[in-house]
Amino acid sequence: MELIHRNLLIGIHTALSETFFEKNKYADKVIERLLKANKKWGSQDRAVVSEIFYNIIRWKKRLEYYMGEGVKPSNLYKLILAYLLWSKTHYKKFDEFSGIKISDILRKLEKNTVPTKAIEYSLPEWLAETLQNQLGNSWEREAKALNEQAPTVLRTNTLKTSPQNLVSILADEGVKAFTLKNHPDAVQLEEKKNVFLTSAFKNGLFEVQDASSQTIAHLLNPKEGERIIDACAGAGGKTLHISALMKNKGQIIALDIFDWKLAELKRRAKRAGAHNIETRLISDNKVIKRLHNTADKLLIDAPCSGLGVLKRNPDTKWKIDLDFINRIQNEQKQILHQYSKMLKVGGQMIYATCSILPSENNQQVELFLQNNPNFSLLSNQTLFPSSGYDGFYMALLQRNE
Repeated sequence: MELIHRNLLIGIHTALSETFFEKNKYADKVIERLLKANKKWGSQDRAVVSEIFYNIIRWKKRLEYYMGEGVKPSNLYKLILAYLLWSKTHYKKFDEFSGIKISDILRKLEKNTVPTKAIEYSLPEWLAETLQNQLGNSWEREAKALNEQAPTVLRTNTLKTSPQNLVSILADEGVKAFTLKNHPDAVQLEEKKNVFLTSAFKNGLFEVQDASSQTIAHLLNPKEGERIIDACAGAGGKTLHISALMKNKGQIIALDIFDWKLAELKRRAKRAGAHNIETRLISDNKVIKRLHNTADKLLIDAPCSGLGVLKRNPDTKWKIDLDFINRIQNEQKQILHQYSKMLKVGGQMIYATCSILPSENNQQVELFLQNNPNFSLLSNQTLFPSSGYDGFYMALLQRNE
């Protein structure tokens, strides 16, 4: 059995407390701050802390079943203990957990069964029911896949290098990676590493971007000299990919409602050497209206539930609810209606989400097409988590006369 030391245990407890009980604290940022604050931890300690932290978040509902109670600030050590017992990780004969009876937990573990599918896949009841209703027979396969650890995939910045060269450069820095056959710009790490410390990252040779996410810019098929609008650009992962595919020729207008995200995009674009990107804050509806009928291509990477990327953001399933799903679907409908007007006649656009729910995906597109007969659907696809990468939906549409 593996051994976890006391200082690591305390760090995990602190991080879980922030993630579960402090508003607007998200797992990726919480663990990033924890590791920065404990610089004396070695690489192995950091890996152990990250793995246990994310696995406890991932399997929270199942661990609550083993505990016999729901998670509260007062029983986080019991939650950790349930995970350590389940995963057969040892902590000093559990003497730090004085006062916690382990017999009941062990009895449930020995049964090796759980009473419901929601507990088996560690999902809120409403989410298990939603996935079953919307995905049908495939829902359990996807629920299982969403509890797997996400691989680390990089997108080669082809403005500066090639995937094959990137693999060689990373190898020189002690990072083993390989190219992906069906993803022309992708490089996948053999094991998790902090790639942000590499010279290759600092020199702008890559960005971290899942293989499924990289498919979207290729489907948009940007050409040199076109005017392309990325309507929900965020921090610019897909914007930068589009720029690379355009070879810095043409114009990209990156829009977002958050100024801080656009500031991050500018910083990333500078590192990447992407010079054809202009950022604009959507401060009011006039920003959109001024761009009506101006885009050769349009990307609407819409706000969504994020259920396709639970592998890397497992805390999402505990922070959203059915009301959120309903609200985000209304927002998607409005964005599609308003933002699609920026596309020229004859132009093409992509509607994309990182969700796997048809109600956020093809059903939104079907409703849009019913209300906008001057648009036609060219293709659409859902990339499911069971493929090994993130879950994404993308539909390619054309605006006709």
